[in-house]
Amino acid sequence: MLVTITTRGEAAPDLSHLLHKHPGRAQSFDLSVGTAHVFYPADTATTCTAALLLGVDAIALARSRRYGADAQALSRYVNDRPYASTSMLALAIGQVFRSAMGGRSASRPERAAAPMDLELALTSVPSEVDEHGTGLATRLFTPLGWTVEEARRPLDETRPEWGDAATVGLRLRGQVRLADALRQLTVLLPVLDDAKHYWVGDDEVGMLLRRGEGWLAAHPLRELITTRSLAHQRGLVDDATTRLLGVDADLDAGVADGGRADAGAEDGVRGDGPGGTKPVGTAPHVDDVPAETPLYRRRAEAVLTALADVRARTVADVGCGEGALLRYLFADRSFTTVIGTDVAPRELARAERRLRLDDVSDEQRARVRLLQSSVTYSDDRIAGLDAVVLMEVVEHVDPERLPALEASVFQAARPGAVVVTTPNAEHNVRYEHLAAGQFRHPDHRFEWTRAEFRAWGQAVGDRHGYTVEFRPVGDDDPEVGPPTQLALFRRTTTTSTSTATGGTA
Repeated sequence: MLVTITTRGEAAPDLSHLLHKHPGRAQSFDLSVGTAHVFYPADTATTCTAALLLGVDAIALARSRRYGADAQALSRYVNDRPYASTSMLALAIGQVFRSAMGGRSASRPERAAAPMDLELALTSVPSEVDEHGTGLATRLFTPLGWTVEEARRPLDETRPEWGDAATVGLRLRGQVRLADALRQLTVLLPVLDDAKHYWVGDDEVGMLLRRGEGWLAAHPLRELITTRSLAHQRGLVDDATTRLLGVDADLDAGVADGGRADAGAEDGVRGDGPGGTKPVGTAPHVDDVPAETPLYRRRAEAVLTALADVRARTVADVGCGEGALLRYLFADRSFTTVIGTDVAPRELARAERRLRLDDVSDEQRARVRLLQSSVTYSDDRIAGLDAVVLMEVVEHVDPERLPALEASVFQAARPGAVVVTTPNAEHNVRYEHLAAGQFRHPDHRFEWTRAEFRAWGQAVGDRHGYTVEFRPVGDDDPEVGPPTQLALFRRTTTTSTSTATGGTA
């Protein structure tokens, strides 16, 4: 699989700076799908071409569980996976050019922020033809401002009766910001293939929205893109669509109407108190959520139940991201103070837009604070609250930094309660497309078994004067447990009984 990126003119000397790859040497990167090689076929004052060549191990792919359970199926061995530019190439682009996709360059900031003359060439790209003879690649990339050229060749020149090949040589030309071009490739290559080689979970919704920011919502094939990107999982597609269009059922009739929570019936968030607000202590229990509800919603419901059980009114969602939990907290007026913290300003900006803070009253806006902060550093701004939530956060922290997380949350902030959710590693065997030993998300540093999570939680509680209760989230499999596990810590002492190892700042 090969993709080349070419720019000409005065921008040519800047391409290597934007890609963060030195043009004077070839580099190789070991990935889960094979080995990626980056080199520069051309590097002059007027023309620069960077190439990413992905070599995959066809036999290893055939033996991998992620491609299905039938190891004897002929299609597992005779296929185009080692050659066609599919989701595996998208993964390679996303990992090798991650810094470039961020749109930042310390040495060339102006160039990174501006459109540039780009030409992208890819070999053997799937592109099904519609009834008008137009390839899907053309229909996907043309609305984004690209001039698209599809070179389709016969499947076998000696057998014209076999017709044309299903893949094309694809060339894109346009004035596009490099970061945007790379993001578009990582989204649309799996759409062309209509397959992803890795397990697709609720984290994929956030990734799709981030990479599709600024163009996906208005794309004429938005539904096709979201459906194929999210592996045809209807719940994930519906969530992505509502978030893309800015029409969130919970917030439309909730936040925008003064913070009422009675619009979230489909998510299990129902306002049963006076005026549609949910009184403290009456959050729906996770067992009341329909089994077909997506896991990410059941996880949020389990957190809300735990907060209701401890009668929390002031809450911080630490590592809030783009506001997946904040929207529920803000929609429920029983929470008088809602704080969201994240280390990334861009995520906080997304959370602010998602909550539509510009559209609510000053009174409602005053309930919310969005703060840039790290979970491994002490922050007085979240100290002394009723509860702190770490929803799918701990697994993103390097194991050697967990003592610092413990010190910042349980010792420095010292809330009345702490709610922690994290994946249950034992349940991963139930995801047939998740390879043995593979984590659910590429940014996970670890994933705990139930015993490991209990050992960590019990030790933390003992050190800091908290009791801890463990709860399942999702269907509790009798053999491997639930997909997600939750720990509810309740403070029993007024001062810390011990000092955690690790630093704070």
